[in-house]
Amino acid sequence: MNKINKLFKDRGDRKLLSLYFCAGTPTLEGTADVILAMQRRGIAMIEVGIPFSDPLADGPVIQTAATQAIRNGMTLPKLFEQLSAIKEQVNIPLILMGYLNPILHMGIESFCQKCVEAGVSGMIIPDLPFEEYMSKVKPVADRYDLRVIMLITPETSEERIRLIDSNTDGFIYMVSSASTTGSQESFDEQKKEYFRKVNAMNLSNPRMIGFGISNRQTLNDAQSNAAGAIIGSKFVTLLDEAQGNADLALDNLFAALEK
Repeated sequence: MNKINKLFKDRGDRKLLSLYFCAGTPTLEGTADVILAMQRRGIAMIEVGIPFSDPLADGPVIQTAATQAIRNGMTLPKLFEQLSAIKEQVNIPLILMGYLNPILHMGIESFCQKCVEAGVSGMIIPDLPFEEYMSKVKPVADRYDLRVIMLITPETSEERIRLIDSNTDGFIYMVSSASTTGSQESFDEQKKEYFRKVNAMNLSNPRMIGFGISNRQTLNDAQSNAAGAIIGSKFVTLLDEAQGNADLALDNLFAALEK
């Protein structure tokens, strides 16, 4: 069974916490240490960012991290080498999150094959049009038992949400707002209403809520309205401040989530 499906099947009442970081930053060779530290500290699922020169859906924190990673020499082939080296040590789902251009450059078939070889369970491609997903990406990903996770926002119509739910597997990534990534102090009533509306749709796939989660209030709001929460910008900032020391960054993240 795909690790993503197994995670949600076995979670029971546990609320999940998933973290994002950008591969290749703060240090080029730190990817393995960050992943293994997260697993050791109880993170349920990890999104590993593929650095890209024009990350349109990302806020300044992740844009800066991507730029630094590229300067450090991180590439998609390099990332696959790093993940393959720790494949046997990683038991939790790894999801690659990146833009379509580098994946197309490698080739969808080759990309999916390398995902399997590196122990990756799925991918998030923010700029992948749904129609292209259905016609070009899904058939290949299905053949390799990989999950392509689609994003929905408060602006996504109910019809499109149900279409995504019917044609994907794993989970649906609920973006908390239509803006770029970045920390927020709280979710306003409009966002909470969006969470409740999607919950009431009784979708087949579980949901994870991301974008803007950085403290106890936003974490609780996300986890009470979905299977769990995804934290990106906050952890990327803390990892940079800790100069790549993942355990220190996680200590500081857990402390921030208590405030």
